[in-house]
Amino acid sequence: MNMAVIGMIAGMALAFAGYFGGFGAFLLVAALGAVGFVVGRFLEGDLDIGDIFRARDDRRR
Repeated sequence: MNMAVIGMIAGMALAFAGYFGGFGAFLLVAALGAVGFVVGRFLEGDLDIGDIFRARDDRRR
């Protein structure tokens, strides 16, 4: 699946959550989607957990 299709599915999920569950459900779905994205990138090896917690000055070296 390409990124456009995944983005469309995520947008539809957020739209359904916002319509049927209100703004709180919309925020919950968005937050859990972001967490799922980060975990997925970590499991695929595209993200190093140290990159998240490393100080900004350490990234330039």
